[in-house]
Parts: sequence; structure tokens; C-alpha cells
Amino acid sequence: MASLDRFDQIVTGTRNVLDFAVRIGVSRFLLASSGGVYGAQPATLERIPESYLGMPDTLSADNAYSVSKRLAEHLCALYGEKYGLATVVARCFAFVGPDLPMNAHFAIGNFICDALDRSEITVNGNGTPLRSYLYQDDLADWLLTLLEKGKPAQAYNVGSDEAISIAELAHLVRDLIAPDKTVCLKGNVGADTAVRNRYVPNIDKARNDLGLHVATSLADAIRLTAREVGSDAGRRSGNA
Repeated sequence: MASLDRFDQIVTGTRNVLDFAVRIGVSRFLLASSGGVYGAQPATLERIPESYLGMPDTLSADNAYSVSKRLAEHLCALYGEKYGLATVVARCFAFVGPDLPMNAHFAIGNFICDALDRSEITVNGNGTPLRSYLYQDDLADWLLTLLEKGKPAQAYNVGSDEAISIAELAHLVRDLIAPDKTVCLKGNVGADTAVRNRYVPNIDKARNDLGLHVATSLADAIRLTAREVGSDAGRRSGNA
């Protein structure tokens, strides 16, 4: 999708939904935003809190997704001021579960797909970027709690705060699903060229204000995802 199309989809789409919410008289509105609104996470910041005021470079077309999410958040603030709509923002980070595309640009999905269907697990980069993953069932619980109990005009990070490098993640997926396979690292480990080498949220606000926590460990999340994805593949193969 072109950057301008993505921008229009997010900003115009959010405004259309906000207009609809006002028109039908709903009292609360939850925006699914992104941790991308913070811009590149400083290497010195272990976990990024909601109070961090960094932002993506608005002069780069590559940041259309992150910038438009930030504008969508501002639209929520404007509608809250004008119409009294109680808006809550969920700044979503990275997730895993059977509904995650296994063949898109999500590293954990690609690794699980490799472990199930290919001869080796491939890491296209150098494996040094740090990420964290929340299981999709936990995500659903968090979003419902934010919709029902989140403070209006507030943003909450949604994700896990347990960091893992991409290389470590690939090996963990291998160990849990296909211990006989190898992990192939394509990038040069000595040169970290990732634009954002850390993408890990601080979730103290959600934990302390709303009692939310990471209920499913990453290992269990990987096992549950692989089990369901493998079952779906088997059913599709049987029906072909």
C-alpha cells in the first residue's frame, strides 16, 4: 500500500468511526494505536513508557503509518473535547497467535512457519533487534479492559515487557517446535543496521492502574500458535 493511501486509510478511517460513534451516542471509544507513535526507541531506554515524548520523523514518507496513528490519537482528543466522547488509546506493540499472518513481515510468524514447513529457520537480518510478544488471548483481554475501564484521554501501552532478540527468538521457536532443524542467520552480526533495534514497552501503567498482566508466557504462546497453525494446515491439506 502506498504511503499516502495508508495515511488516508488510518486518519480518514478513524475520523469516520469517531463521527459514527458520536452520531449513535456511544459513551466510550477505544482506538487501536501503535507503539510506532514514539518513533525510534533510544538504545538507552530499556522499555518505552507512555510519558516518552519522542515521535517519528514527519518528513519521511516511510513513517506514514506511525505519523497517521499519532494523528488518529489527536483526533480522539479533539472529539473528546468537542463532544465529550470518552476516548482511550491502546498503543499496541507486537503480538503472536494463530491469527497472525505466518507469511508476512512478522518475524515470529515467519519463524513458526519455517519450523513447521521448511528445512531451516531463516533470520534475514543480523538477529540483534530486541522485541517482545503478547499472546492474542491476552491482547483481547487487555483491549476489553481498556475499553471498559481505561481512563478517558489516556494512552496505555499494550504488549509484553519481556525483551528477546530476534536471533534468540528464532532459536526458541526452533527448540520448542523443531529441535532437529537449524537456524540460518543471513545478516552480519557485527553490524546492526536496523532502523529501530529496540521495540519494547513499559507496561507499568496498565499493570498498576488496571491490574493487567502477561498471563501467557512466550514459550506457551509459541506452542499454542504452532499447534493451531499446524492443525489448520493439516485440515486444509486433507480437504485439498
